[in-house]
Amino acid sequence: MSYSKANLRYADEIISERKNEAETIQKERQIEAIKKIPEIGAYIKELYDFSTDLVKAMTAENFEARMREIADANSRAQVKIRTLLRENGLPGDYLDTPYTCRECCDTGFVGGYVCSCRKELLRELNVRDLEAVSPARECRFDNFSLGYYSDVTDARYGVSPREKMADILEYCKAYADDFDTGSNSIYMCGATGLGKTHLSLAIANTAARKGYSVVYYSAPNLLSDMEREKFSRDRDRYSSSKLLTEAKALGCDLLIIDDLGSEFITQFSVTQIYNILNDRINRSKPVIISTNLSLDELEKKYSERVTSRIIGSYTPLFFIGNDIRQIKSSDE
Repeated sequence: MSYSKANLRYADEIISERKNEAETIQKERQIEAIKKIPEIGAYIKELYDFSTDLVKAMTAENFEARMREIADANSRAQVKIRTLLRENGLPGDYLDTPYTCRECCDTGFVGGYVCSCRKELLRELNVRDLEAVSPARECRFDNFSLGYYSDVTDARYGVSPREKMADILEYCKAYADDFDTGSNSIYMCGATGLGKTHLSLAIANTAARKGYSVVYYSAPNLLSDMEREKFSRDRDRYSSSKLLTEAKALGCDLLIIDDLGSEFITQFSVTQIYNILNDRINRSKPVIISTNLSLDELEKKYSERVTSRIIGSYTPLFFIGNDIRQIKSSDE
């Protein structure tokens, strides 16, 4: 799984802040406890002294016996501290450092491995990034309704839109459940308002919550951002990571390009779309494309090179039915 440098850095900052806050609270509680229960101060000092005793014990001839003595004395001091705390109306663990994660003590790592708390935080940041640029929060499998699709057989397809979309829904669910960095790419094609964006983002939601990095762009935004960065007079702003948008599009685990073909077509846009698709195909990185255009229409807008990459490497999902947004608005 790949994570953006920004999220890795931000996760480390959050974990570090948690650690600092927990240790500050512990110090404040210790001062409070000693002030309230002076007797407890001697036992706290005894605990600190044990670290020095341990170092000295390392070179002692009776090493094992000395270690047992120190461990026993440590346990007695801790029991006494907890007893004094309870006798004075405080919880027995009041002086324990209140780490957010007790497994890693807010370091992010346990025994040289990434702690589950850090993995969970990175997943949350993935989802946050996705929701910041798309309506992903509202696009889930459980609120995708087949009731908006007709159950009357479409003569062109020999199946009703509801049956067709039920199959697509189940395919997308299975794809999301099994998603990994080696998953196939998907080409979602169909008229406006048939649920392409909804299902692509439902997949994105599932993948992001599993810890995969997901990048979503509408085609117009993707290409305008790439063009601005490439031809900006202020190139220094974009020098840190190749070109920022291009790096995100190529480096993520799952790239979603929504509404392909709706952007203003130029030689630059044709070249960039081909380069992105070709690069990700060559490195077996999945892409989900949604478009209102058929492959023939896309070929006219782009080129045979682009459509041949899609035909040869993508699983096609053809959406049918009537515009759901119009049906919803007429029901209101």
